Amino acid sequence: MCGRYSASRRPEDLAGIFEVEKWEPEETLEPDYNVAPTKEVYAVLDRPLKDADDPRPVRQLRTLKWGLVPSWSKTPEGGARMINARAETVHEKPSYRRAFTSRRCILPADGYYEWVTGTQERELEVEGKKKRPRKQPYFVTPADGSVFAMAGLYEFWRDRTLPDDHPQAWWVTCSVITTEAEQSPLAVAPAEGPRALADIHPRMPLMLTPDRWDAWLDPSRTDADELRELLAPPPAGLMRAYPVATAVSNVRNNGPDLLKELEGPEEGTLF
Repeated sequence: MCGRYSASRRPEDLAGIFEVEKWEPEETLEPDYNVAPTKEVYAVLDRPLKDADDPRPVRQLRTLKWGLVPSWSKTPEGGARMINARAETVHEKPSYRRAFTSRRCILPADGYYEWVTGTQERELEVEGKKKRPRKQPYFVTPADGSVFAMAGLYEFWRDRTLPDDHPQAWWVTCSVITTEAEQSPLAVAPAEGPRALADIHPRMPLMLTPDRWDAWLDPSRTDADELRELLAPPPAGLMRAYPVATAVSNVRNNGPDLLKELEGPEEGTLF
């Protein structure tokens, strides 16, 4: 799954990486090293500009709320639970299938966090002893330092309790598509601990390599079977993972120190 990630790149840098044509400086977000559900996040998407005479899709950098609210929802409360869409079923699930064929985006990240229950804690669980598991967080990121381009979907939801001219009358929300975690060896693995992403968690965000960006964002592509081909996992051996401080487990903590690599798992969280 993807329940937390880091996004620290500046909008002007993202605009260059993704060849963005349009972004609003007033929508600039502060670097966020602990992105959690319901937060505002950057998304890259291709869509005609509002009130423009030219109907062609324009590559845009937009700010969306993480947690998809389907257009047909009566209330937005379920959005916090719809942060991930499974690649295997996204084309058929009622909450995602319309967005899958017409509203796809890329959610840029530095990488994502995932938690592993420590060996000692797992042994206690097996023995039936009541103790809250102490989990070691890992940061997963491209080994070459490139942007982690997560496949995403976005959706529009109209709040019918507000007038048309209200600034919050429309919600634009998004979800991260996930896939099975790689079982092949990491490009760079920690000295002790997981050797593959599947050792950390059975799911991972679907990373799109640059050769798929244009096809994924193209709104003229609406055939579900053809789009599903773009959901193939990226080539193996592109990622690295390393342990980080458990401070990231608290959503109130933020800052680049959360990305600092530890020499090994914190005490009590041995892999």
